[in-house]
Amino acid sequence: MRFSGFFIFVERHELSLKSVHMKNIIVYIAGFLIFTACVYGEDSDDRGDLPSFIRDRAYVLRDADDLDQMISVAGDRKLVLMGEASHGTREYYAWRDSISRRLIAEHGFRFIAVEGDWASLYELNRYVKDLPGAAGSARKILEGLNRWPLWMWGNEEVVALAEWLRDFNDRLPSDEKVGFYGKDVYDEWNSLEKVLLFLQEHDRDLYEQVSGYYACLAPYDGDSWQYAQMVARGAGDCVIALGAAVDLIRDEAHRFEHLPAYEYFYLMQNALVVKHAEKFYRKSVTRQDASSWNSRVYYMNLAVNRLLDFYGPEAQGIVWAHNTHIGDARFTEMHQRRQNNIGQLTRVEHGPDHVFLIGFSTYEGTVKAGAGWGERMQKMEVPRARSNSIEDIFKQTGLERFYLLFDDADRTHEQFTQAYGNRAIGVVYNPRQDARQYVQTIVPLRYDAVLFFSETEALTPLVR
Repeated sequence: MRFSGFFIFVERHELSLKSVHMKNIIVYIAGFLIFTACVYGEDSDDRGDLPSFIRDRAYVLRDADDLDQMISVAGDRKLVLMGEASHGTREYYAWRDSISRRLIAEHGFRFIAVEGDWASLYELNRYVKDLPGAAGSARKILEGLNRWPLWMWGNEEVVALAEWLRDFNDRLPSDEKVGFYGKDVYDEWNSLEKVLLFLQEHDRDLYEQVSGYYACLAPYDGDSWQYAQMVARGAGDCVIALGAAVDLIRDEAHRFEHLPAYEYFYLMQNALVVKHAEKFYRKSVTRQDASSWNSRVYYMNLAVNRLLDFYGPEAQGIVWAHNTHIGDARFTEMHQRRQNNIGQLTRVEHGPDHVFLIGFSTYEGTVKAGAGWGERMQKMEVPRARSNSIEDIFKQTGLERFYLLFDDADRTHEQFTQAYGNRAIGVVYNPRQDARQYVQTIVPLRYDAVLFFSETEALTPLVR
């Protein structure tokens, strides 16, 4: 299945188009062609010179110094989003670490926002910034995480980055320290408790009012799925109450002016987690469409934008999430399911020239994952990528580790602008069903850069 280089080139420069209608037409043409590839299969082996084309344009990866070209391009962007093809691969964490360190040290990026929980990972932010109440080490914080999957952030690779951040920040004044935050919608009951504890300490009147709003959730005793299922059966929802709590805390911001700004920001973000988690769980049960996925995506995007606002108009930020979140969804089969993601949203909101999207992939190796949700962590084999996937094509270059920076030559190359399967492994994985783990993708448009590893290994969890 072939894609016209003309359409791909135009889509790359969509913000320069005068007609919004024409932009939409082009995006939908790309989406339709991906959809057709998904329905009818992509069995053709007609790759032409694609492996050699890629090999000639690849930057070989040996150590962090080899990232110079990528850092040069990404360093002036407002947001750099880094993906992963699994939540349990050491190389993805280690190389995101290397890229992040260089962006922070050489270009002044101010924060890292990851696909993790706000309240629990805020303790890591306290530590790397040496804020009051901080724990004694990153390891202590990460070993104390209690929500599955523990290995996703409780691993040696994250400990190494956090300790580097602490050392880096110790040389900076307090208002220039680099932060580390969770931006996901989960762990809402922990966030609810943090809101009440904060208000109980700082404003008893607001505590009483917000407690009254949160009483709506009391019958569900920390079980958001039970809440959503009861709403689906006709029980009253808590939409108005949780929204009122957020509005009240926002309207009464002046009560906290005597506190450091980060304290109020922490309070408000916890309240927003509670509000948006309710929406996510409720839609997961009551709707059979993309609504729940998109509600989570919109919250993640909101969290990133709030961090940009908090750090100031010139701030630059780093985002870590799965490829399915950071690679522009419009150039994958997700578009046909009406699923959005933060890669897409940030490109639209900030402009493609202010956002840099980095994907990660591997041909084979090992990974940490669970056989089912909440099940024990296992070290699993990642089989060789299926034929005619982008990973298979990357393997044919003969290079063990490399990265690509996509430009107009990639985005007008006839074979490269076809839709290929791009493997995506989650926290739940079954290697025997690996063939189901691929997302049809126009790779040079979904990402601005891709890192490829011929073989990868599972990350090193703190709790085994």
